[in-house]
Amino acid sequence: MSTVMNPIGTIHTTFTTKDQAPIQGAWHPENLGTVEVFEQYAEGLADIEGFSHLYLIFELDRCAPAEMTRVPFLSDQPHGLFACRHPARPNPIGLTVVTLQGREGTALTVGGVDMLDGTPLLDIKPYLPQFDSFPEASEGWFAGQGDRPKPAGRE
Repeated sequence: MSTVMNPIGTIHTTFTTKDQAPIQGAWHPENLGTVEVFEQYAEGLADIEGFSHLYLIFELDRCAPAEMTRVPFLSDQPHGLFACRHPARPNPIGLTVVTLQGREGTALTVGGVDMLDGTPLLDIKPYLPQFDSFPEASEGWFAGQGDRPKPAGRE
């Protein structure tokens, strides 16, 4: 079985290398980018201005091959891939919540980007606190982790 997805746009950021991109965009809301939605999908942007946050779903088109056990960027211990947010996945799909800063036609200015320039956009969904926020959720091994530079030599 095969799944084919076609990009609906392109994400533009200032990050041209993996080392430049932050580990998590939420820790860097000042990182601005532009989401360019292809013209044939423009109608789908109707009413998007009413949302402060959006999910961007994108193809991790420059990631390394998946390994089922990884030492992720925020830990120095190996963890199962599905207990991590490492970008090298069996299906290279990325997910980031960004802030919507503005819209001009089919271009959205967003904050909190962590993807590379030219990343293929697969979908946009509104972030809805009543469905998407669970303050009581446990964080597993992520608990207490904070931002840090990417460890050298890891992908």
